[in-house]
Amino acid sequence: MKLIADNLRITKPGIREALKNRDAGPVQDLVRKCAGQGVFAIDVNTGPLGKNPEAAMRFFIEAVESVTDLPLLIDTANPAAMRAGLEAAKNRAIINGFSLEPVKLEKILPLAKEFNADIVGFLLYPDSRVPKTEAERFEIALGLMDKAEAAGVAKERVIIDPVVPPLVWEDGIVQARTVLNVIRALPELIGFPIRTMGGVSNLGTGAKDKAKRRLLEQSYVAMLASSGLSFALMDVLDTELVRAARTAGILAREEIFSWGMVPED
Repeated sequence: MKLIADNLRITKPGIREALKNRDAGPVQDLVRKCAGQGVFAIDVNTGPLGKNPEAAMRFFIEAVESVTDLPLLIDTANPAAMRAGLEAAKNRAIINGFSLEPVKLEKILPLAKEFNADIVGFLLYPDSRVPKTEAERFEIALGLMDKAEAAGVAKERVIIDPVVPPLVWEDGIVQARTVLNVIRALPELIGFPIRTMGGVSNLGTGAKDKAKRRLLEQSYVAMLASSGLSFALMDVLDTELVRAARTAGILAREEIFSWGMVPED
């Protein structure tokens, strides 16, 4: 299980201010810290970028790439911003992402073929609703693969995100278990070792007690690893969460164990 930093978010006041002032410093500082955790990739979560989205996205991509050569997940629902990010990126870029929503099928999915890029597919209904059962998620996963094939995107390019639910939802705990089952079963259902990604930070949405949230995330990331998750999207500056994820990954391997594998304090 590889770790992806979800720390670079436009919802953070400091990042919003950096964009407003076109000040790359705060973005660079944050990315350096994330890269220092030995992550696989950086998620560049810019949101929709409603005002001058192309220039705003170029600012973010250039700021991030000035301090790291790690792969970038370009995380926006704005097709113009997505295209601008893909055009600007020199590092490997991953589209994050598409779903069965009509605008994303029409405007986002074709970019994966055009730019020969991997793309994350979210298990959501066309109206953005989250499915509740395993059967519903499997049906949507098959639908996403069909849409990708029709768009000329190789199945190997698709990464499935089954959508980790907030536990505060009425059926949050049930859906959290459902996500684990879906991750385990997807490769057999799809017929090849499809990659999966899960947003660990979604689990504790709305939590007021940070200690309790961290404990739940640490437990769940271990369960995700044991289910065979390929990529964990999470707060990589939470050192205890990172240690839990990496330790869980050791137990999910099929190789000879040594104590040297276990992360240090």
